[in-house]
Amino acid sequence: MTVNVSPRLPDGIERVLLSESQIQRRVAELGVELAAYYGNRKPLLVGVLTGAYVFMADLSRAMDIELDVEFMAVSSYGLATSTSGAVRILKDLDTAIEGREVLIVEDIVDSGLTLSYLLDVLRRRNPRDIRVVALLKKTRTDVAPVAIDYLGFEIPDEFVVGCGLDAGRRFRNLPYIAVALAS
Repeated sequence: MTVNVSPRLPDGIERVLLSESQIQRRVAELGVELAAYYGNRKPLLVGVLTGAYVFMADLSRAMDIELDVEFMAVSSYGLATSTSGAVRILKDLDTAIEGREVLIVEDIVDSGLTLSYLLDVLRRRNPRDIRVVALLKKTRTDVAPVAIDYLGFEIPDEFVVGCGLDAGRRFRNLPYIAVALAS
């Protein structure tokens, strides 16, 4: 006899918003779309640390093409749960992007402030093409105008964790996207 017991959510988690299987399915679809777009070109995936590391790893494996990877650390949050409004580059690229096909891999677009800043910085480095793929985008009306070329999921304006996203450096390793309890 099999007993179906749903797993207990960790303390600090209100509910699961997107399951592991939903996320895996959508990342696989994005990988196919991106591989078709880039074809035989070799894009440079730029992961925005720290939150995008899980999404970028999964996405790069789902793209059946040759590619390069790099990381940048850009912050407007620190340890807070809402943006400070001031964006800083904490770790820059180690590779020149002039003339390259660049794909920014972002975990979540919240206010759009960080992504808008990052796009401005990278466009001044003269890439051949620059695109954005984001796992999540919040439905908000006060978002900076920023184009997301490929999107995993649009979600409500709630504080979420999992799949690389954290709350005070907790919950990055959850295999699903969950709403964190207000602290």
